[in-house]
Amino acid sequence: MADSDAWRPPRACDDYWSEWKHCKGIQNLVHHYYTFGEAPSCAQWKTDYKNCREWEKSKSTQAKESLCKSERARILEKQKHAPVWMLRKGPPADWYLPLNEDKPK
Repeated sequence: MADSDAWRPPRACDDYWSEWKHCKGIQNLVHHYYTFGEAPSCAQWKTDYKNCREWEKSKSTQAKESLCKSERARILEKQKHAPVWMLRKGPPADWYLPLNEDKPK
């Protein structure tokens, strides 16, 4: 029992609510539809908010497990995408030379 008393949700419950409100906002809906061709699914944010509140009220093990599973899925989804740019190990060899901005193209 001491272990579950020390556990806290990864985010504050109000953060889940804010994320849900942002997800349902018209600006986000338009942006997501324009980018991905479909409306975003916001149900998980609301489910996480309800589970967080359930955890605060009754310390429900099911709510705890559901929140942990949801956060792990978010982290895995975020790590799935490779960075767009390759990071450099150092500056280019000719970094100190002046730029050719004055030359006509």
